Amino acid sequence: MSKSTEPGGKPATLTLLVRRLIRATPEQCFDAWSRPEELLRWWGPRSVTCTSAEVDLRVGGRYRIANQFPDGATLWISGEFAAIERPRKLMYTWRLEPGAELPEQVTVTFTRHAAGTEVIVAHERISDAVKRDRHEQGWIECLDGLEQHLARCARAGG
Repeated sequence: MSKSTEPGGKPATLTLLVRRLIRATPEQCFDAWSRPEELLRWWGPRSVTCTSAEVDLRVGGRYRIANQFPDGATLWISGEFAAIERPRKLMYTWRLEPGAELPEQVTVTFTRHAAGTEVIVAHERISDAVKRDRHEQGWIECLDGLEQHLARCARAGG
């Protein structure tokens, strides 16, 4: 069975949008998303621990994040930054190692609101609905972690 295609013969892909209003500034959200020492404190879905985070924050720079599961297995996520507009936007490719498929693309935007920052994760080029649903659950839980991390920082005074 072949996959459907878009005009021009490209394989059809799916896009996922996840939104969250977080009581923090865009600068705080951006920094938590782009600094390895902060990623280690919040990144990952529930039951997953971020054990390593490497970030070369420049267009063309690479990142690599380790997600360790309760059974001890580690999943590596890596990619390259395509756009960096502090504190409004990060765009990067997304690949699970050892990435045989074409990389997916993630764009995270941070928009100031009276009550904080709206964080929008747009995850594109997802090959099927099963992966999209797994990504959706993962992003919801990552945003839970980000929100909790920034709330702890606010209570600690920074």
